[in-house]
Amino acid sequence: MKDKLLRIDEVMSVTGLSQSTIYRLEQAGQFPQRLKLSERAVAWREEDVRNWMESRENKKQAEGGVR
Repeated sequence: MKDKLLRIDEVMSVTGLSQSTIYRLEQAGQFPQRLKLSERAVAWREEDVRNWMESRENKKQAEGGVR
């Protein structure tokens, strides 16, 4: 089974981040890279986004809990 691809609206909904924050984090190497589907369409692998979210949660727990 192929990994599901998420478009920007879905990524925003899943992460709770704005579009500009997603692109800024991606540019800084702190968010998964998008895949170019066509000239005007991009998406992210769902697994990559979920793994990123888990790593953020693990980091918060290691730092002493959610603030």
